[in-house]
Amino acid sequence: MTPFMLHRSLFSLPLLATVTILLAGGCSSKTNTGEIDDIEPDPVVIDIPLAYVERPIPVDEDGNRLEDDLLMPQAFNPGAILYLKDRAASSARRLDISSPAWEEGALYDVKDLSASYDGERLLFAMRAPEIENADDDEQPKWDIWEYDIPSATLRRVIADDIQADIGHDVAPRYLPGVERRIVFASTRQTRARAILLDDGKPQFSALDDGRRNEAFVLHVMDNDGTNIEQLTYNQSHDFQPTMLPDGRVLYSRWDRLPGNDQLSFYAVDPYGMRQSILYGYHSQNTGTNDTEAFFLRPTQLPDGRIFAIHRARTSREYGGNLVAIDVENYIAADQPVAGGSGSEGQTAVYPLTVSTDDSLSINGIFHSASPLFDDTGRFIVSWSRCRIINPDNDLPAACDEDTDDTALLADPLYGIYLFNPTANTQQPILLPVEGRMLTEPTLLLPRTADNLIPPPVADIDYSATLAEQDLGSLHIQSVYDFDGTDVAGIANLRNPANWGSLERPARFLRLVKAVSIPDNNVLNFPGSAFGRSAANGMREILGYVPIEPDGSVMVKVPADVAFTFDVLDAQGRRAFPRHNNWLQLRPGEQANCGGCHTRQSELPHGRPDAEADSANPGAPTTGLPFPNTDPALFADMGETMAQTYARINGLRTPSVDINYVDEWTDPALLTPETGFNWTYADLSTSQPAGGACDSGGNNWSAQCRVTIHYPDHIQPLWTTTRTNPADALEDWTCTSCHTDRDDMNAAQIPAGQLDLRAEPSPDQQAHFIGYRELLFNDAEQELVDGALVDRLIQATDGNGNPLFETDEDGNLILDGNGDPIPVMVTINVPAAMSSNGAANSARFFNRFEQPPGVDDTVDHRGYLTEAELKLISEWLDLGAQYYNNPFAVPVN
Repeated sequence: MTPFMLHRSLFSLPLLATVTILLAGGCSSKTNTGEIDDIEPDPVVIDIPLAYVERPIPVDEDGNRLEDDLLMPQAFNPGAILYLKDRAASSARRLDISSPAWEEGALYDVKDLSASYDGERLLFAMRAPEIENADDDEQPKWDIWEYDIPSATLRRVIADDIQADIGHDVAPRYLPGVERRIVFASTRQTRARAILLDDGKPQFSALDDGRRNEAFVLHVMDNDGTNIEQLTYNQSHDFQPTMLPDGRVLYSRWDRLPGNDQLSFYAVDPYGMRQSILYGYHSQNTGTNDTEAFFLRPTQLPDGRIFAIHRARTSREYGGNLVAIDVENYIAADQPVAGGSGSEGQTAVYPLTVSTDDSLSINGIFHSASPLFDDTGRFIVSWSRCRIINPDNDLPAACDEDTDDTALLADPLYGIYLFNPTANTQQPILLPVEGRMLTEPTLLLPRTADNLIPPPVADIDYSATLAEQDLGSLHIQSVYDFDGTDVAGIANLRNPANWGSLERPARFLRLVKAVSIPDNNVLNFPGSAFGRSAANGMREILGYVPIEPDGSVMVKVPADVAFTFDVLDAQGRRAFPRHNNWLQLRPGEQANCGGCHTRQSELPHGRPDAEADSANPGAPTTGLPFPNTDPALFADMGETMAQTYARINGLRTPSVDINYVDEWTDPALLTPETGFNWTYADLSTSQPAGGACDSGGNNWSAQCRVTIHYPDHIQPLWTTTRTNPADALEDWTCTSCHTDRDDMNAAQIPAGQLDLRAEPSPDQQAHFIGYRELLFNDAEQELVDGALVDRLIQATDGNGNPLFETDEDGNLILDGNGDPIPVMVTINVPAAMSSNGAANSARFFNRFEQPPGVDDTVDHRGYLTEAELKLISEWLDLGAQYYNNPFAVPVN
């Protein structure tokens, strides 16, 4: 082939280079690293500096190939080397720019290459060699390094050893601007650690929602490694950042709450504000034969689309297909944004079929790639041909169209090539080497910088008053808006004249905070602490506010914490499904949400530029109140009721109590509704609210946490002394009846087959009997000879016919009298409560709300106070955890 020449870069390496390494403490050394490749002259020469990583194929101690897991950014695969060539050609000298940082022969790892906009600098992540016999928590961390081409200088960006060792730092990218600030993913969780101290806990990096590894989240820092600031607060990974043309940071986010396990593209500005989903939440199964596939190493294309590797989450082939994603017009593969154009959300760039699921891929697979950022549309790619093991000689052999899909795949063989999609050509630049992988090809050429978003301005881009209090604000236009559809009749609900005939399903909003979980090196506590449903993790309540009659809410929210919310009914119980996605606000940030969304819906949601218009029409005119409402609450045209209230009275401040006052009805026209107040101050048992919450007062702050533990706050409800208000001699204490012993200490059947004792359960010694009986199915018991035993009945088949024991041939087994032996089974007693929430725990609540004979209940009305029922309801809505603070768990 004829060599393809481009104009020479302004910055080229000398043929023999000297590398200067700047290390912590001001040390430096110089090493001559010039070297000539032995590869034959290649047919393509690109006269631009090329960086790439050469690494051995990862294997375990037995030589078996290891899987690459996208959700293990901290994985260490030693033996990698970062090379730099003054030209993208095999004949060009290659400079080892990473090894001089270590002793000769050291086995370190390097990855995540990224070039500066001017092409003069290279960012990457590098991890020091393994420390022999050291524990995992004592091993080196991943660090961010920078190589300066004109000066041939290598330095660790965070020079201070103590600061560098706080967490794993990976995936660096330059932000636009002359300051060359850096965005990166890290487990250091800088701001989250500080908030832990405010909460009275030790500093640590929290585990992801699956409690497998410390969570990576986005941070920014100055080019000298100072002024590190946390941008995102997801409870699972936020990683793989890259820049969008408008100056926002695109990144991959792992949503891992119950019912979710998605990797999607999100976007956020360089200051952590305006976070939103961008693409892919409903495009998880777009791989080969509709298998699960995700996007790896995203980067921007000159036309604004996002380019990525499309591959399986775990892969032993380490690659997949090339795909271009139209994030401007699509939010999922087949779901355009509102008003979007185009024919599909993602398009394969390679003209031939490439597998994404580690199956036989006749046309090879791609490990990594980057565009040339010129007008040719070309890419420089790391590509491996398809190879199988020849069964005749156990040697690698090339695949062809007749290769059986079940053939044993040989090790991949990644080299570096120039791919031209316009001409459908792929030409070698660096030929592969058996047992090695040439990956992450990165051209260091000047390119146009993305838009620079200036720092936010106080009281223009954010509220300075809220920021001073470590707060943001959230505006939900209407909880009755589902994907732009009014599901409840907002115009009728906002008119107090209709309240007598219409049920308002949404009355309060509960703000819920994630609880950070440490790894075992920080605190080794038992999994039983999570209780019935470990998937819900641990959660705390931040507070409550009323939902306005039109379904709108404007509320203060603590900044820099992962939070979600529950929509509650008039009884203070979750009325809508859990919102199983974590949200965040930066100090002073004022976020807007259109409405709600069902898990099954694939319509755009959570991305302001993609959603349908709000279903809440807002006020019809300016200067007048909403129909039949207090004239003091006069609206501006288009305002939601929450906006009107906030403009006149200020943002609503959460309270840990549920308070209702009818502030909307015009008393001159209608009788206002009767209010109520359910407060922790009315509890006779221990209150779960901390000092910053001020139950019954008005001093709520961003540090407020309501932390409910079953042993401390729920179990005492069953044992506290109660009497009939109408007859003080009648004992209403729960455990006076719901126990296995009567007043004479004789065995008895617990009332309703429900034992509420505060004693260790035989099923789980770490739980009280009462907890297990309330939340787990049980067997009905009876008294036999003064002892409690499980009651047995004869089992029946699906047609109601009695069942008898049979041998392996199906013949009846007879007893000593020649009679068939019946199959005996226990009788199930269903759990009275559900960790799915109070609304799913009717078997318990009906006893306290309905008269006898309704839904087969006993009459326990009045036994528990409204404050106690609120406490039980919110605990169940959180997930019925046994503990909601790992540091409160008894540890032996």
